[in-house]
Amino acid sequence: MARALLASFANRLAFSSPTEAETLSPARWRIEILSGLTVALALVPEAVAFAFVAGVHPLVGLYAAFIVGLITALIGGRPGMISGATGALAVVMVALVAEHGVEYLFATVVLMGILQILSGIFKLGKFIRLVPHPVMLGFVNGLAIVIFLAQLTQFRVPNEAGELVWMTGWPLVMMLALVALTMVIIWGMPKLTRVVPAPLAGIGIVAVLVIVFGIDVPRVGDMASIQGGLPSFHIPMVPLNLETLQIIAPYAFILAAIGLIESLLTLNLVGEITGKRGGASQECIAQGVANTVTGFFGGMGGCAMIGQSMINVKSGGRTRIAGVAAALFLLLFIVAASPLIEQIPLAALVGVMFMVVIGTFAWQSLTILRRVPLTDALVIVLVTVVTVLTDLAIAVVVGVIVSALAYAWNNASRIHAKTYDTPEGAKVYQVQGPLFFGSSAGFVELFDVSKDPSMVIVDFADSRVVDQSALTAIEAMAAKYAEAGKTLQLRHLSKDCHQLLSKAGQLMIDSDDDPDYAIAANYSVKTGILGAGH
Repeated sequence: MARALLASFANRLAFSSPTEAETLSPARWRIEILSGLTVALALVPEAVAFAFVAGVHPLVGLYAAFIVGLITALIGGRPGMISGATGALAVVMVALVAEHGVEYLFATVVLMGILQILSGIFKLGKFIRLVPHPVMLGFVNGLAIVIFLAQLTQFRVPNEAGELVWMTGWPLVMMLALVALTMVIIWGMPKLTRVVPAPLAGIGIVAVLVIVFGIDVPRVGDMASIQGGLPSFHIPMVPLNLETLQIIAPYAFILAAIGLIESLLTLNLVGEITGKRGGASQECIAQGVANTVTGFFGGMGGCAMIGQSMINVKSGGRTRIAGVAAALFLLLFIVAASPLIEQIPLAALVGVMFMVVIGTFAWQSLTILRRVPLTDALVIVLVTVVTVLTDLAIAVVVGVIVSALAYAWNNASRIHAKTYDTPEGAKVYQVQGPLFFGSSAGFVELFDVSKDPSMVIVDFADSRVVDQSALTAIEAMAAKYAEAGKTLQLRHLSKDCHQLLSKAGQLMIDSDDDPDYAIAANYSVKTGILGAGH
């Protein structure tokens, strides 16, 4: 009976089939819960640091990490992913908080969540499939560098004047030694045993050494106190008018876009590692619900966190149990265990994150740069650099645009035509390659109006008419042949090409002998519809 209840509960958490739920043995539960504990410990300094970046109280970041992490773990598109307060969102929030205050931030987070829910309802998340693999590599590499640079702030301590300065001397040596020890434990622990996740073992061993021997190194409590109560429902105290909407809407759109891009790219990355696909639209809705709720409970909002997701995956977390456990452990830290958690040395957490950086960075991309096309290599480097210098959303957009332009150029240069004469005296142009805005100029150059016979047939069996530029190019050629007293006909149009041409407004004269537009249909062209040549 107890086993049946456990399997039923596991089925709900993991969204698995009953057979898969039954495989959640006590050993699997132990792995998932310990993985969640490891993630929760790593979340604490990250959430506090990002709260400082955004200019809000540390609890605002911690509450966001708890609520966003819990909701996305329960209903997100990819079991194993971890969400919470992130730096990519914090750098956008800081200007809003500085100018209008934290209440406007809460209202913005609510609107951000609503926009993300709408993105999921209208299935906009599927467009993440358009992100090319070189952009993914650049995203991973750039984010790994950003995570690394973010950890360097832990090597700065306040001086007598209260200013942050870099560590020197013995404190720096001890900090580096503890970081190195943590990394060695994480590297070596799996070779000895997998009973405890290696990152958790690293944190625990180093924390015990620091506490028992009283080693003077920065600890979590030196950043800020994480003690607090349960998050309470709170309606943002802002005027409900058009002026407020004008203030928060631009920030909400930017935050929603950044959050979804980072979440969906992390969704794909975790899916590649675990060998399972996730639901992009479901993840959009989950992120939206999480942020909407967070805004009403005094949180700063968040999205998927690649660093913590990698910690979870590397620690063995594969189901929703680990994410739920991480959120609940984080709440426990805030409510009851803050004195203990504040004693954890930051060096141990830095060591964990450094190992995440090593595991996240796509090292193979360094070797394939010389083997892939030059454009792809440039995109990898470009996205990496832009991610580090600006933010993830801009980097991904830039990478997609550059990749799309390169693709368009490559296809534009491939359009050509084979020609032959029919027994009836007509000349046939067999067009090969897609006809779209990039190749429309080259398409026009294929024809010799002055030397062609009175009947010219354009065969599209090996081509596709893609866009308005293609339609205009076809009409322009028809007009030139009409001026010369000659006729232009189209042959072998696919159904989608025919629909596109017909939608242009009677651009085509349908052939009477083939009303179903099968492969043997010939079509003549009406001119003057699209204004070719203007």
